[in-house]
Amino acid sequence: MADRPVLDRFRLDGKVAVVTGASSGLGVAFAQALAEAGADVALGARRVDRLADTAALVERTGRKALTHGTDVADPQSCTDLVALAMEEFGHVDVLVNNAGIGTAVPATHETPDQFRQVIDVNLNGCYWMAQACGRVMQPGSSIINISSVLGLTTAGLPQAAYSSSKAALIGLTRDLAQQWTGRKGIRVNAIAPGFFESEMTEQYPPGYIESKLPRIPAGREGDPAELAATVVFLASDAAGYITGQTVAVDGGMTIT
Repeated sequence: MADRPVLDRFRLDGKVAVVTGASSGLGVAFAQALAEAGADVALGARRVDRLADTAALVERTGRKALTHGTDVADPQSCTDLVALAMEEFGHVDVLVNNAGIGTAVPATHETPDQFRQVIDVNLNGCYWMAQACGRVMQPGSSIINISSVLGLTTAGLPQAAYSSSKAALIGLTRDLAQQWTGRKGIRVNAIAPGFFESEMTEQYPPGYIESKLPRIPAGREGDPAELAATVVFLASDAAGYITGQTVAVDGGMTIT
C-alpha cells in the first residue's frame, strides 16, 4: 500500500457497498458518491419504488446497482439485503448505515411506541445491518454509521428519542471497532453530521435552521456532497488506520 499514489487510495474500484435509507436525501448522495468512486452499490429502503431513481444515478456512473425493500428494524430484512448483495456481487466491502427517523416530541408527551420506534430504526437497525455485514465481510472492509451532532450536543428541539439513539450509535461504533478491527479486519467508524438538507430537516419549524447558524462557525448548512465525500474517505483505504472514531461534519457546531 505504501507505493500507491495518494489519490488512488481514495478509489473504491472493485468494492461493493451497501447503503440503507437509500431512497431519498443523504442516502442518495452517499450511493452516488460511492459509485463515482468506483463501487457497485446495493440499495435498501422501505420505499422500494423510489430506489429505482437512486439505482439510475448509480448506473449512470458505469457501476452496477441492485435494490431491495428493506426495513432495518427487522433483522431478517437486513440479512436478506446482504444475502442479495452477496448473490449478485460475491462480496460486501462497505456498509453505510444511513436509515433513520426522527421525532420532536416533548419528553412528558412522547409515547412509549414513539420512543421505541426511533430506537428500533436508528440504533437496533444499525446493529442488525452491522451483524449481517460483519458475518460476510473480509479484512479491509469498512462500516460507517451515520450518527448526528445531536448525539454529541443539543439543538433546541425536544428530541430525546433521536438524540439518545444517535449517542448510543456512537457507543455501538466504538464497541464494534474494538471487537472486529483486530479480529476481522473490519474498520467501524461513525459520522456526526450537522445540518444538511434532507427529508428530516424539511420537517423543522420555519426559521429553525436559520436560528442555529450563529452556533456554526462556517455560517451555513452543509452541502450533501461534503458529507458524501467523508463517507467515501472512511470507506476507502485512505482511512485504513482510522477505526472506532466519530467524525463530526458540522461546520464547527460542536466546538461552540
